[in-house]
Amino acid sequence: MFYTYILKSLKDNRTYVGYFFDVQKRLCEHNSGRVKATKNRIPLEILFFEQFETEKEAKKRELWWKSGAGRRKLGEYFEKNK
Repeated sequence: MFYTYILKSLKDNRTYVGYFFDVQKRLCEHNSGRVKATKNRIPLEILFFEQFETEKEAKKRELWWKSGAGRRKLGEYFEKNK
């Protein structure tokens, strides 16, 4: 199984989208500073994640979340959860 996940930085409230086979392990890597893209934005928390059968499906979903449509959807999520 693979997962697409969205993290939120508690430092600057920005989000990060990625995919991996173990969400908790990946969150630990992010929060320990081992991921270059997020090391200056820790601590991070998981907003949500989605499960997929294949890596290809997870990567496709990651790319959608990073697209304009995905970012708009994420914006709607924040508006609902203020």
